[in-house]
Amino acid sequence: MDTAGACAFLATVQTDPQLYPSTNAIKTSKYNTFNFLPLNLFEQFQRIANAYFLILLLLQVIPAISSLSWFTTVVPLVLVLSVTAVKDATDDIVSMKRTLGLTHPPYLCMWALSTLLTSVSCRLGCLILMMTTSPLLPGEPCVSSLLSKGEVSCEPPNSRLDRFTGTLTNAGQKYSLDNDKILLRGCTLRNTEWCFGLVLFGGPETKLMQNCGKTTFKRTSIDRLMNVLVLCIFGFLAFMCTILAIGNRIWEQLWGSEFTAFLPRQGGVDTPFSGFLTFWSYVIILNTVVPISLYISVEVIRLGNSFYIDWDRKMYHASSDTPAKARTTTLNEELGQIKYIFSDKTGTLTQNIMTFNKCSINGKSYGEVQMVTRKVDWSFNPLADHHFFFHDHSLVEALKLESPEVQSFFRLLALCHTVMAEEKIEGELLYQAQSPDEGALVTAARNFGFVFRSRTPESVTIVEMGEQHSYELLAILDFNNVRKRMSVIVRSPEGKLCLYCKGADTMVYERLDQSCTKLMDVTTEHLNEFAGEGLRTLALAYKDLDEEYFSSWKQRHHEASTALEDREDKLDLLYEEIEKDLMLLGATAIEDKLQDGVPQTIEQLAKADIKIWVLTGDKQETAENIGYSCNMLREEMNDIFIVSANNSDDVRQELRFYSTLSLPHQAYALERSMELLFLRTACLCKTVICCRVTPLQKAQVVELVKKYKQAVTLAIGDGANDVSMIKAAHIGVGISGQEGMQAVLSSDYSFAQFRFLERLLLVHGRWSYLRMCKFLRYFFYKNFTFTFVHFWYAFFCGFSAQTVYDEWFITLYNLVYTALPVLGMSLFDQDVNDMWSFQHPQLYVPGQINQYFSKTAFFKCALHSVYSSVVLFFIPYAAMYDTVRDDGRDIADYQSFALLAQTCLVITLCLDMSYWTAVNHFFVWGSLAMYFTVTFTMYSNGTYLIFPASFPFIGTARNSLNQPNVWLTILLTSILCVLPVVAYRFLLIQLRPTINDKVGPLTNHTLQAKAAPPPLARRARIRHTSTRRSGYAFSHAAGYGDLVTSNCFLRF
Repeated sequence: MDTAGACAFLATVQTDPQLYPSTNAIKTSKYNTFNFLPLNLFEQFQRIANAYFLILLLLQVIPAISSLSWFTTVVPLVLVLSVTAVKDATDDIVSMKRTLGLTHPPYLCMWALSTLLTSVSCRLGCLILMMTTSPLLPGEPCVSSLLSKGEVSCEPPNSRLDRFTGTLTNAGQKYSLDNDKILLRGCTLRNTEWCFGLVLFGGPETKLMQNCGKTTFKRTSIDRLMNVLVLCIFGFLAFMCTILAIGNRIWEQLWGSEFTAFLPRQGGVDTPFSGFLTFWSYVIILNTVVPISLYISVEVIRLGNSFYIDWDRKMYHASSDTPAKARTTTLNEELGQIKYIFSDKTGTLTQNIMTFNKCSINGKSYGEVQMVTRKVDWSFNPLADHHFFFHDHSLVEALKLESPEVQSFFRLLALCHTVMAEEKIEGELLYQAQSPDEGALVTAARNFGFVFRSRTPESVTIVEMGEQHSYELLAILDFNNVRKRMSVIVRSPEGKLCLYCKGADTMVYERLDQSCTKLMDVTTEHLNEFAGEGLRTLALAYKDLDEEYFSSWKQRHHEASTALEDREDKLDLLYEEIEKDLMLLGATAIEDKLQDGVPQTIEQLAKADIKIWVLTGDKQETAENIGYSCNMLREEMNDIFIVSANNSDDVRQELRFYSTLSLPHQAYALERSMELLFLRTACLCKTVICCRVTPLQKAQVVELVKKYKQAVTLAIGDGANDVSMIKAAHIGVGISGQEGMQAVLSSDYSFAQFRFLERLLLVHGRWSYLRMCKFLRYFFYKNFTFTFVHFWYAFFCGFSAQTVYDEWFITLYNLVYTALPVLGMSLFDQDVNDMWSFQHPQLYVPGQINQYFSKTAFFKCALHSVYSSVVLFFIPYAAMYDTVRDDGRDIADYQSFALLAQTCLVITLCLDMSYWTAVNHFFVWGSLAMYFTVTFTMYSNGTYLIFPASFPFIGTARNSLNQPNVWLTILLTSILCVLPVVAYRFLLIQLRPTINDKVGPLTNHTLQAKAAPPPLARRARIRHTSTRRSGYAFSHAAGYGDLVTSNCFLRF
């Protein structure tokens, strides 16, 4: 094995099994059969409340300090652990099945007796035959050459997508391996039906997986806040128990000796030790202040809200038969707190489909669509692509009239490109283009009668208006990001030499002949119009060449291309020399089709104060053009600037100079010394677009915002290059598009179109957050109220750790009596409907600032609980004190008081609802009916006769609840609990109304009038005539000119 990396032979694989995986398998599941139980329990007991109740269960086994039966803790704890374990197992199994559900096509292993291998079982060193029908390659990298026997030494696994270094030794000769000879995992073969490859890296060591980042367990901000609050509750519990333990010691010392006649002390228990035991006894009794059932209730609520997303027909994409899917059930409320969205461009904002929309030829603009204009009939062209639509018939008429400028325009489009054509069936052409831009231009020329038919390294064959011609291809002056143009030099069948050039208008205009000034002014107006409509533009020009000059130039070109020093600079000088005095033909305008509703969705999310950053691997011009198309960048933005320096010092200077940011271009801004400066500058901007970023840099940007802004982030993408960003964000959303399922498999939520993000956040996210906050406030309120009644009762029972409630009531309080009303509120509560959520995006803002549940809201809940517990204890106590029944018998006993207190508690809590539906009515009245049914059953004679030790409250229910004064006490207690709270809420709405309070009356008035909310105001696309920017964008890469003029692509 070579020290630089992997070393593999054709028939013998020499790899260290401890360093390199034996197969190409990738593990996506968290658990397996053996580690599920211990690992899941370990994760669950990381929740402080679960660990607390486990300790509490151990304390209850000690008779000296326990006044409650063990089942009061065991039943809730086992139920919580079981339900959570089942949910975690189900989520893991579903995720694993979805991953395995992806097709793993077979590959022919050449050294294993023609064995068919799946992509999972493919091993390092396998020489395999791959077909174009296979959507995924088995591993990476693969050397695209057939070896007889040889050795490959290469760099170790890394995340660099733009570089590869290695050598191939075969038959005593060494060959260099670079990025051009490598196929990465996730690629698709083009321009050939098959190729051979040698697997060098597999599984998690492929470059794609190296860029994916680590899978982390995501928790919501409410979960993290809950852990802090639970710790505070522990401290408060210890404080209460300490007070009661001190009270027990004082009571025992002053009055305890008076009760030893019928309550003798145990041996060895003195006053201080009695206080110590009382401390732990009250830890057990007051355990409900730490809500174990909270967690299972939260899981049920999250599961229900996840089903709402899965069942939402308005997020269903009919054309692809793709519904929205909540792939996790733990992050729903986080959807209502998003502050930053990081989005990919290609396939996420756009459809990755280019269409030829308009053009300008010899000063005349074509392509304007009228409402009554019919589509052009292509029946005159048997080789036309009938999926191509155009509406301007005047352009076809100009072609039929044999306009020389129009013919030269489309001849240029048919010749000046690097597209390859396949024609398996006569007349059925399939173009394989390196970029969708080129594919759209060549397809347009094809439909207008200039059909690119085939090519060789020396020639290009086209059909011009039905007649086939072959042009000799003499040179390709390739495109790159600096030149922003490409040219071809061809010799026509008549022997005429011509240079055809297409590129950015700013580059082409500098090289035009002076005679084109007037035409250039008219074409510029058309270009500005195209750019204002968000179209991607290119300028076209040509030049006739002299044979003698070209022979001299070609000789110098050959010398420059073989130079050992400054080869690129010498070639650039030659290109500049020949690409001058060009004659302008016109310009093209291509639409990079956005997905439906993208500008409107971005506008709505911006109104909700959500910042959207676009992170794309595309070039600067393409990213800027999409920014204008999406209305993220607008013509009225005067302070747009570009950070594009080539070294860290210049980047730092640019970041300090500007106060707004549009397009950070280089990775220097992510260096540790400049990351804060970059973030501070970016956050001052309305729009941030990062271009030419790698998958790992996308994740770094997300992590940077998470680290310093302390805001909830969401990342959305559709391809494997977005996986690292999706994993890094608090919430990852995958779009099931044309780039496979890698993003979906790594996401938390998935759907088919970007526009569904608006509904996911503004409706489902906001509702989930609102419901969860109401649930938590209500849950803490009812548990604190329940517990504080115990605290007040301690001062009247000699601090003896006696419970104020029946043990069975304590067990069933959270699980049965109050579970359904709070779940009904948490699953069906709505402040406004979905249409009003769209009409008022500002309703989303409170979630971003944690307005509805925070430490302050928690403190208010505690104060509310203190007040309610005082009313619930002292009003029944005063009403029962020295009270008798109608028949003169005494009713002021412990059991009657306990029944009255718990009845007041249940009725008060169940009726504290702000949103009533049929389901809520059923849950509330059903819970009350369940309470009285269970109470009368447990306190009956029959139950006592069967279990006399477990049900001591015999006859208490029927003896107490048949008294009018008891029901009057219940009514008075309920009114005193609810009335001050209602008054406080009313005053708060009048004096300090929130956005919900302002919108609520509008919705109620609308509902009463039976009218729908007014339609949403959409930003109309304004046609601009600004000359401030170029609409140039061309998603092409350098290097394809050399490939086309070589014989490599013919070596099958």
